[in-house]
Amino acid sequence: MATLVAAIRVTCTGSCGVSNKVNDASWVVEEGYFNSSLSLADKGSLPAGEHTLPFQFLLPATAPTSFEGPFGKIIHQLRASIDTPRFSKDHRCSLVFYILSPLNLNSIPDIEHPNVATATKKFSYKLVKTGSVVLTASTDLRGYVVGQVLRLQADIDNQSGKDTGPVVASLLQKVSYKAKRWIYDVRTVAEVEGAGAKAWRRSEWQEQILVPALPQSALPGCSLIHVDYYLQVSLKAPEATVTLPVFIGNIAVNHIPPSPLRAQVVPSAPPQEDMEGVGAASDMDPVAPPGMEVHSPAPFSCSPGAPAPCAQDRSPVPQPATAPLCISTGATVPYFMDGPGGPVSAASPPVLPPEYSTWGYPREAPPSYEQSCGCVEPGPSLRS
Repeated sequence: MATLVAAIRVTCTGSCGVSNKVNDASWVVEEGYFNSSLSLADKGSLPAGEHTLPFQFLLPATAPTSFEGPFGKIIHQLRASIDTPRFSKDHRCSLVFYILSPLNLNSIPDIEHPNVATATKKFSYKLVKTGSVVLTASTDLRGYVVGQVLRLQADIDNQSGKDTGPVVASLLQKVSYKAKRWIYDVRTVAEVEGAGAKAWRRSEWQEQILVPALPQSALPGCSLIHVDYYLQVSLKAPEATVTLPVFIGNIAVNHIPPSPLRAQVVPSAPPQEDMEGVGAASDMDPVAPPGMEVHSPAPFSCSPGAPAPCAQDRSPVPQPATAPLCISTGATVPYFMDGPGGPVSAASPPVLPPEYSTWGYPREAPPSYEQSCGCVEPGPSLRS
């Protein structure tokens, strides 16, 4: 039985919305990044059976990385509709796809230099005596990628007759949302603790933090959501704190950028409807981020039987191994994962990075400097 069709349309959109309330989809402020539509079929009848209508969209190079937070999100999605004549039910479906615009840490000035900060705390003890503590914290770099080890050193110069409390280092994520007023969401994503300094002594504490799966810093291209990371080192007694800004990116410091990746996003298929028509070219600005394409599955599909794209290099000069791009339908954002090979095929089981908001610390800490050098005494470990 044929179905009367007024039109078959597909729309590709990218936008950001921010709310004043947690997990509220009623956006107070919105901004759009691209909005393009295609008409795949005009008025006519659709015979019974399964129909495939190929299409494609070119994404603008300025499209920001996908992000989801409690007060807003950057979302990219496809919408398809079959418009029927009057008094008939229209058929509609939508799907979300992820965009990763890699952040090259080498583009940030002085990113390869050590990060150092110092704080001095003066205090009184035993009512009449006065002392001071100088806390200095440093990291080996200013920027890291997911899975990389952040090397931390804290120097405590205790110029008093009172022992200090333990020293704590916390990796903090600060997400700023621009609604009617700025909303700040600050959370701890990793934390380690070490011993303090005895009276009139100077101590040195060295530790390592494994950077968990986190969205990249800044979110370039979006003016409503901004992501910052800080390493906060503090003493509990007397209270002294230093803060070091840290960048989280996708291309490690001093590493050669990998060849452009081609990511094939294949979400769950929309409801099967009888359709036919002819594909049309997009009227969107033909600028796309390197290697970034969107393919929709059947019945809205572009070459559904084509193999997953892969990097080809016929040059005899050896090329650095490309880290596969892991795409997940249940994570905040896709992210790069260390390992050989090309992009993960869409047919492979999805690799799910842990939610950074509920990140569980590793049961065992990475080896400290003492352990790495073969010393007997182990360094401080992660708190459970």
